[in-house]
Amino acid sequence: MRAVVVAPGRKGSAPFSSSDYTPIADYGVIGNLRTTALISTAGSLDWCCLPDLDSPSVFAAILDRARGGRFRVAPAGPATSTQAYLPATNILQTTFRAAGGTLAVTDFMPLENAPPEVHRVLACSAGEVDVEVEWSPRFDYARARMEIRGAVARAGGLRMALAGLPVTPEIRDGPTLYAHFHLSAGKSVVLVSRFDSEDVRDDSEHSRRAYEKTRDGWLAWVHRCDRAAPGECGIAGRWHDQVVRSGLALKLLTYAHTGALAAAATTSLPERIGGVRNWDYRFTWIRDAAFTVQALFSLGHHREAFGFLEWARRVTKDSQPFGLQIMYGLRGETELPETVLGHLEGYRGSRPVRIGNGAAKQRQLDVYGELMGAAFEVLRWGATMDAELWRFLAAVTDLAAARWQEPDHGIWEVRGGPRQFVYSKVMVWVALDRAIHLAQRFGLPGNVAAWQRARIAVRAAILHQGYDERLGAFVQSFGSRALDAANLLIPMLGFLPFDDPRVQGTIDRTLERLTEHGVVYRYLSDDGLPGGEGAFGLATFWLVDALALSGRTEESRALLEGMAGRANHLGLYAEEFDPRSGALLGNFPQAFTHTGFINAAIYLERALGKRPPVPAPMGSQQHRAESGHEPGAAA
Repeated sequence: MRAVVVAPGRKGSAPFSSSDYTPIADYGVIGNLRTTALISTAGSLDWCCLPDLDSPSVFAAILDRARGGRFRVAPAGPATSTQAYLPATNILQTTFRAAGGTLAVTDFMPLENAPPEVHRVLACSAGEVDVEVEWSPRFDYARARMEIRGAVARAGGLRMALAGLPVTPEIRDGPTLYAHFHLSAGKSVVLVSRFDSEDVRDDSEHSRRAYEKTRDGWLAWVHRCDRAAPGECGIAGRWHDQVVRSGLALKLLTYAHTGALAAAATTSLPERIGGVRNWDYRFTWIRDAAFTVQALFSLGHHREAFGFLEWARRVTKDSQPFGLQIMYGLRGETELPETVLGHLEGYRGSRPVRIGNGAAKQRQLDVYGELMGAAFEVLRWGATMDAELWRFLAAVTDLAAARWQEPDHGIWEVRGGPRQFVYSKVMVWVALDRAIHLAQRFGLPGNVAAWQRARIAVRAAILHQGYDERLGAFVQSFGSRALDAANLLIPMLGFLPFDDPRVQGTIDRTLERLTEHGVVYRYLSDDGLPGGEGAFGLATFWLVDALALSGRTEESRALLEGMAGRANHLGLYAEEFDPRSGALLGNFPQAFTHTGFINAAIYLERALGKRPPVPAPMGSQQHRAESGHEPGAAA
């Protein structure tokens, strides 16, 4: 466990600098299946949107140290801290060791509270500690004109209370609530920040009951091998505990009211410090959710997997002109207008800060394959197909067959204009292939003959225009010589076997040209935006998968061990990494990266001869041997 030196809190209104920003890796996350909060190793809650994950922020110091607002609890003097989750939960504990004593701060959001609450339980376990509290809600992304009186913050019709303070606070600096008090060994204080409330009463018994319910709720949900029959678990082998932590992180990104799965908990954390690639990820991408479903199902969380298909059917029943958006709001919203918050300086000066996401209206053909692939996998794992769901999936397949020749913006949502992306075509092929297989296997109605003709045509186009003989690899788009890490999925999807020379050439070129210090860039071609980005976590895990299932297990194991070490002190990942420094970049925690880690650990265990209780990947020798099904064999 890594110890962090904690400096005393800032006094007065001295200016902030970029060095005052906490590294992204120094945050933990808590949540209540409605929203989340990021809390640093220094005890500062620096990001929280209330009441929902996609609501305007109430605390946003991570995006502007001076204006954003925070809720900080820590010893008044210098201290060191360590941070860990209580086992198998999303309850976070930060332990401070100061000169005079030890302070433990236990943070959680009750799973059953509406409106949301943040509970911070302060307990002195040894010696004596002087504690300081800083509480500065800033409603509406710090655009609201705030007022704090007593321990209640107000702006317009919004309000928030801080309950449990053992002393009368001081209000100053813009406004900010400050409180200082003393704790000795065995003493504790419970602070509760209540949204949409003016209740400041100390109610430690309420917090104790909420803690127990929250702890028991996480323990009831989390994957545990002790529930399995002897020898029947085997999930992820030596990486089991970190895989389980990734599953808990994914669950935190679930919006329980609708079953939607958010891509990340934050907006505008930069893909390169000082750069402009700062996006809002607090929405549900069909693509991300489909990958996440596979990971959650592997951990035994079948309800989330089945619920995703129902969510997708529900939000797309009123078809858009293109038939299927790539992303939706957490409640199924189709309009996600992108806006710049010019008054916020951004993390370490990385502007612009954006809310909303203009990519929602992009054409991305791969979404058809991701949706059909998820449906196929869930059905392969034992779900049943009802008539209404099949009508929806068949309509999706008809769209894929009709539109496969159109250019699109691709999986990476490039803003430099549409192209004929190879991975997009592969995913159209996946949609057609899986629909044909389901229709034939279960006797389901559909335009199977048209799907078969389209599948043949798509496959031929990919092989003739998407593979570069001189390069010895599949390329990013027709006519290009640029590489794209998404093409590592070609064998995983069953388009070609892993031992095909074209597949192995793509893996080798990725290692040679897209990999730096054990992490993989998505691509290095022009995408219409200035500046660059870090290496991509999910792409690195795709390389782990491809190597493992090609029989190159030592290379795969080395990459996975390196990536396991790149997680932060809590086992959490952001979207990207600086290959040289290892610093986390991009939104945090990121569902894509945790999904990749879960699947990569399971696939490597399978490649090493172990038998995790999940189906083999579609393109693997194990799958062909177990099922006798060659995807696209008729093509």
